[in-house]
Amino acid sequence: MDWVALRLSLELAGLTVLLLLPIGVVLGRALAYRVFAGKVLVEALVALPLVLPPTVFGYYLLVAFGAASPLGQLWQTLFGRTLVFSFEGLLLASVIFNLPFAVQPIQRAFETIPSDLRAAAACCGMPPWRAVLRIELPLAWPGIVTALVLSFAHTLGEFGIVLMVGGAIPGETETIAIAIYDRVQAFDDAAAARMALVLLLFSLATITVTFLASRRIGRRLG
Repeated sequence: MDWVALRLSLELAGLTVLLLLPIGVVLGRALAYRVFAGKVLVEALVALPLVLPPTVFGYYLLVAFGAASPLGQLWQTLFGRTLVFSFEGLLLASVIFNLPFAVQPIQRAFETIPSDLRAAAACCGMPPWRAVLRIELPLAWPGIVTALVLSFAHTLGEFGIVLMVGGAIPGETETIAIAIYDRVQAFDDAAAARMALVLLLFSLATITVTFLASRRIGRRLG
């Protein structure tokens, strides 16, 4: 069992979810409530990772993060290392690739909140930020939990983006999915089976515990 690869996968998934949570809430709420020019285009761009093959999406990210790109050159200047084939680049790619899994469930959750509730809160003199914290976020909680679970689980099992942007550097970018693939390529079926089983059980336990917690909090808020 490659515990280093598993730890790296969990760290990547956890940081991805942590970064996506505020992005998903802000962007999902804006897409749910606001009408603006180009909204359809923004929604299409957010959903793009759902339809593009991971290797194709990963190729464009590889070009965007590469040493010849403005972002790659800026990163090299600031930190003295390349963005591609690094954990930081892998994390940034993971956040971008998981945008639809975070934004869309949260957007749908905000869309189900009756506009009368927000209007009533405004009539009662409640500041907009307090209405978001006290009314909207609790009501959108199921969508937020769904977004977190989907993003976490999808990051754990992601292969194409990891391979294209991160490569397979042990201890740096070799996630559990890459480690399983390497074991299969080496005809080490026993090791691959053990890692696949651990990943399966861990993912199932994480999703189950999260859904149970979501239901308990939902009943408490109700």
